Amino acid sequence: MTGPEELKSLACAEIDRRAGEIVALSEDIMRHPETGYREFRTADVVAGQLEALGLTPETGLARTGVKARMSGRAAGPTVGILSELDSLVIPDHPYADPETGAAHACGHNSQIAAMVGAGIGLATVHEELDGDVVLFAVPAEECIQTSWRLGLRDAGELHHTAGKAELIRRGHFDDVDLALLTHAGTPEPALGLGFTGTGSLLMRVRFHGKAAHAAASPEAGISAYKAATVAIAAIDAHREMFREGDGIRVHHLITHSGAAVSSIPALTEMEILVRAHTIDALRATAKRVEGALRGGALAMGADVEILTTVSFLPYADDAPLAEVVEANARELVGDGYARLTGSGGGSTDMGDLSRVMPVVQAMAAAGVDAPFHGNAFHTADHVSAAVVPAKLMAMTAIDLLHDGAARAREVIAGSGPKLSREDFAGLHDSLTRESVFRSTDHAL
Repeated sequence: MTGPEELKSLACAEIDRRAGEIVALSEDIMRHPETGYREFRTADVVAGQLEALGLTPETGLARTGVKARMSGRAAGPTVGILSELDSLVIPDHPYADPETGAAHACGHNSQIAAMVGAGIGLATVHEELDGDVVLFAVPAEECIQTSWRLGLRDAGELHHTAGKAELIRRGHFDDVDLALLTHAGTPEPALGLGFTGTGSLLMRVRFHGKAAHAAASPEAGISAYKAATVAIAAIDAHREMFREGDGIRVHHLITHSGAAVSSIPALTEMEILVRAHTIDALRATAKRVEGALRGGALAMGADVEILTTVSFLPYADDAPLAEVVEANARELVGDGYARLTGSGGGSTDMGDLSRVMPVVQAMAAAGVDAPFHGNAFHTADHVSAAVVPAKLMAMTAIDLLHDGAARAREVIAGSGPKLSREDFAGLHDSLTRESVFRSTDHAL
């Protein structure tokens, strides 16, 4: 039997041999960004890449997801190597789509290339592995265009605004036992582990008032917009009571304020994102925010509809799996590896996946010194952002699946209990709430 170090050497050599193709793929996706659940061109490109590896991809999973299985020589655990298909919307980004404003200011283009690159390496050695590898490009990680996504939810086409939760609910991760993902970040470190992410709840809010002429008969109106501004002030008043260490953030956006400046607004709509490091803190903060929204409605005599859904669950790298990834990161980049410190304020739907299996999201250098998700962030160094991470994930998959997949079994056992698909759906549903508050029912 060929040893793991020789297998890793063979896989990395093939990745190096085809590094130009991996870089070209990362550049191509960067120049053709698409937003979540609309990544049809990107999905077609990925499917073509997987077919070129001799695989038979499933397509159209949760609208745009693409998944292919690379079988080992024997049955065993399955390692998922993931990428995310979607982009942000940043119209003034140098690589923005001129029509949609979509832009890869998130580095997902290099993720896709890294996933395919890992597949290129593993294609040379997978018949020596005791288990399978699934290459899985998933939709809709970024929390954007939420009104449109909630419209899909209202229509029954989707249940979740984020792609991984939707795929879990539909059973598309049932045949995966642990998962790896890499994500491009700022210039240093070359590779890093230890990223943590907050969970987040998305709230769709609609204030209903009564229209009237703003000059001739303002007294006949009830301003939905003023109800929203009172609610925003009440939310802000709560901020000094947020507990230190919970990582609470509350972001709000008025998406519709009224029909005309000359009319008292009868409808005002908002989106609110509540973030926190724990599910308990998410629940408590959402309760505060809902109280503030009801207070704004009551103060102005308006009504308010509130839909609260899960955007992401809290995230941290799985410790037993991180040990395997870390050893390979050190081998690849030496002093360029770093353990990330501090609590991340951002969120990712890898947090959802971490509830059902061991996962690690390693960070890789993008080669640009610009704010993440900003209008200047892009993949400048495709080798660091895609080729090196491809090696990292291929090497880790080999460590996990050689010699009877002993290391994969150790990681799964050491990671502790995970949620079943049914329990995962129940957790999401327990955090989902729809309510209507009518101020006339609470008149003083």
